[in-house]
Amino acid sequence: MTDPRYTPAPESELTHPEWSKDATIYQLNTRQFSEEGTFAAAATQLRRIRDLGVDIVWLMPINPIGEVNRKGSLGSPYAVRDYFAVNPELGTLQDLKDFVAQAHSLGMKVILDWVANHTAWDNVLVAEHPDWYARDWKGEFTPTPWWDWDDIIDLDYSVPELRAYMTDALTYWVREADIDGYRCDVAGFVPNDFWENARREMEAIKPVFLLAEWEARDLHHRAFDMSYAWSWNDTLHHIAMGKADVEALYVYYAWNAKAYPRDAMRMMFTSNHDKNTWEGTDREMFGEMLEAAIVLSVIGEGMPLLYNGQEAGNEKRLEFFEKDPIVWREHPIGDFYRNLFALKKAHSCLWNGGWGARMVNVRNTAYKQVLSFVRQDEDSRVFCVLNFSDQEQTITLGPGPHHGEWREHFSGTELAIDADTHLTIEPFGYRIFVG
Repeated sequence: MTDPRYTPAPESELTHPEWSKDATIYQLNTRQFSEEGTFAAAATQLRRIRDLGVDIVWLMPINPIGEVNRKGSLGSPYAVRDYFAVNPELGTLQDLKDFVAQAHSLGMKVILDWVANHTAWDNVLVAEHPDWYARDWKGEFTPTPWWDWDDIIDLDYSVPELRAYMTDALTYWVREADIDGYRCDVAGFVPNDFWENARREMEAIKPVFLLAEWEARDLHHRAFDMSYAWSWNDTLHHIAMGKADVEALYVYYAWNAKAYPRDAMRMMFTSNHDKNTWEGTDREMFGEMLEAAIVLSVIGEGMPLLYNGQEAGNEKRLEFFEKDPIVWREHPIGDFYRNLFALKKAHSCLWNGGWGARMVNVRNTAYKQVLSFVRQDEDSRVFCVLNFSDQEQTITLGPGPHHGEWREHFSGTELAIDADTHLTIEPFGYRIFVG
């Protein structure tokens, strides 16, 4: 009989919603999504979003925004004034319910952005429960230390009553608006045991999906289905800017394979609201390497994110504290995402977390410039080669699971690959082979 002292504990005790197995996610900035900036206006585009191959719509914070110490004329949606109310600029509670119901009717799920770490200076809790807030050395309300978040003040999670209140607020929207989970802002700034209990209470209502804006193994044990791959994005950006080579990317994948639970999902992205506003558009961040970066975000391990406007080739940094609507247009990049999302769904080896297959590194003769890997399971296999350099690369490949007959995804060309095969990849080019 095995001694229980030496029996490995499960890496994760979560059961991910079945619908997340091959899901993709779309971030919707309601303020900038349309000229009206409302749920009702955004709902008119839900079918278009669905037709891109999107499964989860993530709405940025829907709560009223604080006015005290507000930044800009409209303020940050992450400065919440009331956790139990809807920002009237976006619509009514019924409008939100209608948005969720319409998304559900199209086969999509909706998660809300949740800001648990801090509130606006004029949140209703400031007057009702000032003892629920953190204090600085002077005994005064304080923003998160070391940051310039002076439009918000921190909550104190050592207070049990605050934990109960915040959990009630989280379960309220699941019951009242039938939402399917949350993207949790700066999740690592809030104690993990809070999130674990909150998840249990939400799961008593319906299965939910939780995304942590954070990178940490323990968040995946009982609380979060998915976490941000910030370090992946930063590394790819450094490669695109000529500040690193592909070896730096191997560090991310090694850590992801060994330091995270096998069924943990990581969110892969070339843009989001933070990146777009404060650092640059996806084209500014990745230049000519953008398409190759998008390919890796979909074909590699992880769930790909599409930030609203990327499918229209958005060329501007969207204002954060002011009205700045996306300029919508037909653009080839939209078809590119649609094609890749369809490929992901059609091949189980590309699915998320434990449903999908691990990436197996295929060593090539230009491994510092070219990333090549195979993902395969009993039903499917995909071989991907990406040139992350501005020079044409001709590579040979040694032994590995890439040997065999393939069809190149975009051209339809049939190709047999073995140890003597030479592949020539144009600058910032890519090849996807399907077995």
